[in-house]
Amino acid sequence: MHEERKKNNMKRLKNNLPATFRTRIYYSLGIMGVFILFMVIGILYLSKDLPSLEELEQFDPDLVTQIISHDGKVIKELYTTKRELVKSNQIPSHLKKALVVTEDQQFYSHWGMNIFRTGLNVVLLVVTRENHGGASSLTQQLARSLYKRIGFSQTMSRKVRELITAVQIEHTYTKQEILTMYLNTVYFGHGTYGVQSASRKYFGKSVEHISIDEAAILVGMLRSPQTYSPINHPDRAKRVRNVVLNNMYREGVLSAVDRNYYKSLDVVTVNEIGDEDTDFAPHFSEFIRRKLERIDEELDVNLYRDGLKIHTTLDTRLQSIAYSTLMEELEKQQQDFNARMLDTNNSELDSILVNMLFTADSVRLMIRDSIPIAAELRQYLIVQGALIALDVETGQIKAMVGGRNYEESQWNRATQTKRQPGSSFKPFLYTAAIDNNYPVTTTLLNQPVVIRYGDSLEWRPKNYDLSIGGPTTLREAIRRSLNLIAVRIIQELIEPKVVRSYARRLGITSPIAAVDALALGVSAVYPIEMAAAYAVFPRLGIWIEPTSIISIQDRYDSILKVYTPEQKEVLGRGSSYVMLSMLQTVQDHGTGQGARNIYHFRAPAGGKTGTTQGFTDAWYVGFTTRLSVAVWVGMDSPSVSLGQRKSGSAVAVPIWSKFMKASYDSLGWASEDFNIPEEAIEYAEICTESHKRATKYCTSFREVFKLGTIPVDECDIHGVKHEERTIEF
Repeated sequence: MHEERKKNNMKRLKNNLPATFRTRIYYSLGIMGVFILFMVIGILYLSKDLPSLEELEQFDPDLVTQIISHDGKVIKELYTTKRELVKSNQIPSHLKKALVVTEDQQFYSHWGMNIFRTGLNVVLLVVTRENHGGASSLTQQLARSLYKRIGFSQTMSRKVRELITAVQIEHTYTKQEILTMYLNTVYFGHGTYGVQSASRKYFGKSVEHISIDEAAILVGMLRSPQTYSPINHPDRAKRVRNVVLNNMYREGVLSAVDRNYYKSLDVVTVNEIGDEDTDFAPHFSEFIRRKLERIDEELDVNLYRDGLKIHTTLDTRLQSIAYSTLMEELEKQQQDFNARMLDTNNSELDSILVNMLFTADSVRLMIRDSIPIAAELRQYLIVQGALIALDVETGQIKAMVGGRNYEESQWNRATQTKRQPGSSFKPFLYTAAIDNNYPVTTTLLNQPVVIRYGDSLEWRPKNYDLSIGGPTTLREAIRRSLNLIAVRIIQELIEPKVVRSYARRLGITSPIAAVDALALGVSAVYPIEMAAAYAVFPRLGIWIEPTSIISIQDRYDSILKVYTPEQKEVLGRGSSYVMLSMLQTVQDHGTGQGARNIYHFRAPAGGKTGTTQGFTDAWYVGFTTRLSVAVWVGMDSPSVSLGQRKSGSAVAVPIWSKFMKASYDSLGWASEDFNIPEEAIEYAEICTESHKRATKYCTSFREVFKLGTIPVDECDIHGVKHEERTIEF
């Protein structure tokens, strides 16, 4: 009864309400519904291009690709955005605390935004139509940095989009993960993004090792990296650092003593190796970059965005020695060349400048006053060179210098320039002879040779020293680098096409003309392939492809690719060792002996000089048990001579010798003898005069032979064969 009475009363009350009041209620509810509907539609509209949940779960910023030497140094960085990724446990706690107390004190309590600060900022924006800033949480700043679609315009729509994304980030990641992503993402000036790149840039160390005052500098820079750059504006950086230190003290992160101590320190910055302003091995780095650009599609990577780690073969210690040694010697040669050009009685400069706009006097002025040589003249007036060093055991490139000044010329003369090798090509000729069972005691006449081409053309090769002589062994001929013997070998013993085939087997890929002049190295080759070919001898017949990359890792340190160099047996062990022995003779007593007598490099070694006609190219290619090294010196234009007597012995041997000696001394390498393949060689006593097997009456020496090639005949000059004689009466 009571309930029924109550319902009737309510019904009467409702019927008695004024119609206008009821209309207002319905109208208000309708307005609220429409508002809510429009708000939902607005949020949905503003959210349509925002990151999806899947995108939010994949933190994948652009990172720096590092090219790393074999001894762990970063020698080059490739990037569109200079950023290195670090894990949370690598970031010091004092850096995280400095960030929070300065940028977002409620970070650990809010869920993406500071409601009070955001509300106040919205009110001020509506009232004054100006953005007063200071309301964005770290999470909102991260949202802007990570997802460029949100934008940076100072509008209400951008703010809503930012807030939506920040809330989604908070639901996806922990606070520590958000802090780590933030510190890996933000811009720190001078082209650097993230704390790791900033720490290396400004303090020359990994972020793990930065001090409290250095952390405060980085946090202070976030307000305006350009304004508070510790490099350009150390005073401003110090002031903002002290503000951060005060914040840390106020929030109980630092004691008063620590705060005062760190505030008293000066701002000190350091640029480390690998910074964009330095390039430790530019020709090698570019060599690597070109290789990587050919495989990026194969590995499905972006070389400039994916934060790869390219582990290479380069040894920075050897690279430093190679560069300083080559530059020192090239400068000496440049001074000699300049002196020739400054001699007004010398018409050489006039012949170089034919059909050019420059006069001899203007060029001499450049040289005399050390004015940079005009770009179009450099190939004629700048002495260039290249050095490449390969590890004998592995084929790895340990040092590479491709020219004097990378800024002026990016051309890599160690890998991109083909030049005539001169007599440094002769080992391929002698290898063909030895491997075809001609012993080292084979003699040929050291006499003039005339080679006719058709009815009118003649070629009359000469020895470098213009000497002639009698029967000469192969060992003596290569020791003295006798051109006449080399030409006779290719005429009388081994055909040019056979010599070409042996050069191919030992890794020479350049086109080779099968002509008699091949004996003197007229076909151009690359220094890198010469170093690889000579390394076959100490390896006893194994050719290994020169390698520059060991492995490639992605940003998570997973291995994407491991490089295994191609290798193959190209020469018998016996033939290899006999050639090794002959090239040791060149090193110890022949055209390469300056390494011993002048530069005091004592480790067992072999090699061969090379000098081209007109002294346009100077070579030395040589090896030890550890390194095979090719050195080339010349002008970029093969039409210009280095100068009279500027032979491989005079120009290239000093570079090779100084590099080898400094390398052995610096790295503490001991001298090691070459391996001897006892099963593939044999020895015999040889008469020094007849070059046949010695008798007990001969003055002899011990000679090495490929198995089965010891001379059969005994000396017929010394002693008497004891035969029974018939006496007639």
